[in-house]
Amino acid sequence: MSVDQKMDSGRRQLLVATSAVGGVAVVATAVPFVASLTPSERAKAAGAPVEADIGKLAPGEMMTVEWRGKPVWILRRTPEMLASLEKTEPLVSDPASEKPMQPEYAQNKHRSINPEYLVAVGICTHLGCSPSDKFKVGAESGVGPDWPGGFLCPCHGSLFDLAGRVYRSMPAPDNLEIPPYKFLADTRILIGDDGKA
Repeated sequence: MSVDQKMDSGRRQLLVATSAVGGVAVVATAVPFVASLTPSERAKAAGAPVEADIGKLAPGEMMTVEWRGKPVWILRRTPEMLASLEKTEPLVSDPASEKPMQPEYAQNKHRSINPEYLVAVGICTHLGCSPSDKFKVGAESGVGPDWPGGFLCPCHGSLFDLAGRVYRSMPAPDNLEIPPYKFLADTRILIGDDGKA
């Protein structure tokens, strides 16, 4: 065997060894990278449905739960609050929530499965601010003498009634979002799953 043949054989062995080490390094680097692309348990939990216990919610009270990083309001409406929806119906832009962005069970004047409970995402549809509750009626609300109660977005002044319906000529283009939800019992709501999927 000549010197040139010995060098070619040594180069081949070196090339094979280097390629093998390089391949192992690529696999060792790729596995954690690919694993990092799968959602973490925390991320999975953030998108999971959330249960809310509404058993202690008195008429006229509202609670907030977090679902997918968003505040979800659960308002237990009084008979007077429900009656105010009749008065605001001609003043709002989409009274029956006919835009297809809402679940079918929100396409009514009270925008809910059970008229007593409003379940809505507490984020204004204009620029994503969080409206404030203005449940007091009339001048005491600070909104106006004819105010029947509802929500006010302090950022740009959008007004929503007690069903989360936006008043006409407001910066917000749409009613507040109604998330998918269902009643598990009279006092328990599951937000994020309505059983339709």
